[in-house]
Amino acid sequence: MAKLWQKDYELNELVERFTVGRDYILDNALIIPDCTASIAHARMLNSIGLLTDAELDKLENALKTIISDFKDGNFTIKQSDEDCHTAIENYLTVNAGAAGKKIHTGRSRNDQVQTALRMYSRASILSLLEKGLSLAECMVNFAETNKNIPMPGRTHMQIAMPSSIGLWAGAWAEEVVDSLKNLISVYALVDHCPLGAAASYGTPLPLNREMTAELLGFAKVQNNVLYVNNSRGRLDSLVLNAVEHIGLILSSAAQDLILFSLPEFGYFSLPAELCTGSSIMPQKKNPDGLELMRAKSATISSCAMQVKQVVRSLPSGYNRDFQETKEPYMNGLELAAQCIEIMDLTFSRLQVNRDRLEAAFTPEIYATDVAIEMVAGGASFRDAYKEVGLNLEALGTRNPAEINESRSSTGTTGKLGLDKVNKDIADLRSKTADAKAVLLDAVTALAGDDVELI
Repeated sequence: MAKLWQKDYELNELVERFTVGRDYILDNALIIPDCTASIAHARMLNSIGLLTDAELDKLENALKTIISDFKDGNFTIKQSDEDCHTAIENYLTVNAGAAGKKIHTGRSRNDQVQTALRMYSRASILSLLEKGLSLAECMVNFAETNKNIPMPGRTHMQIAMPSSIGLWAGAWAEEVVDSLKNLISVYALVDHCPLGAAASYGTPLPLNREMTAELLGFAKVQNNVLYVNNSRGRLDSLVLNAVEHIGLILSSAAQDLILFSLPEFGYFSLPAELCTGSSIMPQKKNPDGLELMRAKSATISSCAMQVKQVVRSLPSGYNRDFQETKEPYMNGLELAAQCIEIMDLTFSRLQVNRDRLEAAFTPEIYATDVAIEMVAGGASFRDAYKEVGLNLEALGTRNPAEINESRSSTGTTGKLGLDKVNKDIADLRSKTADAKAVLLDAVTALAGDDVELI
């Protein structure tokens, strides 16, 4: 079967392997998005008189057959196809006759790839948002359930001031929610339809770009056709920057969990089913999932950097370099989803050891509280600070739960404000559900029921 650019010569085999790379493997993730976008493109071509009704029917039926065959494992992409776009068009040419040769009218493989990637991205981001919101809810519930259990606050890893499990878990929950706010703002940029930009400069045809955008459920058309191609990689990097931030949060949370579940601390116990063993030491239960989360967080960061480095110095218009952004982009999104799910699972089964937490409240943890009490009695803070610091042995024990409850400022142990986090979660869940409904309705109207983009 011919390549989309095939003319009167054969490509050198080494050059073919080098230029195709892993696209024919990666593009399995784009088959359904591309078929869905091709149906929208075909309907638009029909609306402007470039496809007959009969030709449109043939193309739609063939594209839906590809989706069905792919779901059943009967549609594959070969290296000689280069990518899913060629494999799909070749199928259409064979199975839809002359209509198959018309499907590419008015578009380039450049805006075709971009459109498929945008459909894939929208579905992937919405899935990440749903997983992230589930994690945030789990963290809030964990904080609420254990809000009154004391936990030593630390700075520089040293004993600092009284804290609680509620404050610790609530901090992670709020940060995850803020990172999801960032991600949904990036979704708004991804939600622009690139179809019709062609190879960067549009075409002389009277394409109805607004129609295809509406059919595909995009919020709007990405206006400037040159910007469409220039945005490949750069827009992907914005998405990866957002998921990288989630990875940074989860990596730090994983480190806390690893540290505080050490026998020397014993604040938490990780369920055995979340740990792996040693091939030589019978007693070992290793937090490998959390350790790998730290490493995979770094990999997500490297994916974001790789995409940015590829596009950093490219001239405007399409360049084949863009192809090298696809794998790190997809890899970064997949790793982020895995990390979120692992952290959700961990928090849902984490055991809190109250006795070990309370035993860690040694007298020096109350030093700042004692100094503040002296200030309330009329002493200057600096004098109180010095007196307490020089007489730490005089500090006695206190009830850490009472100390935590006495904090009344917003966001402290006595006033966690978890209801505010829940409100943000509800707001994000509503926005995510609305966006998902728009996308699902569009895909269903084009490709039929039970078709999922990812």
